[in-house]
Amino acid sequence: MYRRFRKQLKGWGGSGEPRRGSCSGTDHVPVFEPERHIRLLTFNIQVGINTSSYRHYVTRSWQHFLPHRKRFENLDRIASLVGQYDVVALQECDGGSLRSGFINQVQYLAEASGIPYWHQQLNRNLGRLAQHSNGLLSRYRPLDVTEYRLPGLIPGRGAIVARYGSEEDPLVLVMMHLSLSRAAQQKQLGYISELIADYQHVVLMGDMNNHADELLTNTPLSDSGLIPLPDTAHSFPSWRPERALDHILVSPSLEIRRSEVVSYPVSDHLPIAMDIALPKGYLKKF
Repeated sequence: MYRRFRKQLKGWGGSGEPRRGSCSGTDHVPVFEPERHIRLLTFNIQVGINTSSYRHYVTRSWQHFLPHRKRFENLDRIASLVGQYDVVALQECDGGSLRSGFINQVQYLAEASGIPYWHQQLNRNLGRLAQHSNGLLSRYRPLDVTEYRLPGLIPGRGAIVARYGSEEDPLVLVMMHLSLSRAAQQKQLGYISELIADYQHVVLMGDMNNHADELLTNTPLSDSGLIPLPDTAHSFPSWRPERALDHILVSPSLEIRRSEVVSYPVSDHLPIAMDIALPKGYLKKF
């Protein structure tokens, strides 16, 4: 697959700006008809860099700015994992710049994994140098997908909200990448709390840069009633997980059938997976 995209790189290198936020369209995306459950995954892919030691933050730091042929091999490994899920939230993707070979990594992963719907949110545009993005991959056709800029002293954090099912009572998935500082997280989670206030069936998923106990106790999410993974669901760093920074938080109406930290060290974060059952009687609405 790398050869095909390297050929594209030669043709694109001197023409126009890289592709920005886009999606697959809905012509070939099935409607939302899961068989009573839906498989979720959230993954910070670190723009396709394989990090397995703290020293790699120094020795491989150049890969955040320049292309590297093994990046595509790593993306293919990620694609083989995400292809096993129904809805995937991606963080730290590149939307098509020099470092990614001018390849939209969200689109690449969608095509390589056979997932028909994708959406890229461009959060920090550094032109040809970097296109910092979040991503959504989905086997089902959303009712709609909306992008939001999250508040913070330093701009560049965002959230994607995808709604599924019925307009009257949708399943709402919010995919995000929060800032590192506690003050910024307070503002961002306050903003997200307002977004989800009117919905009954909600899933928050992404790299939240904090532990669940802190997120659900000392932030505007404290009254949300959201259910986290166990405190032992450590996802960072991938080579010796000691911190639970990546989360899937769900409303009490959604039954957690299975949840796990996936042992798949191809980034500096491990992915988090969850299988949720839809509420009883919910499928009758379709």
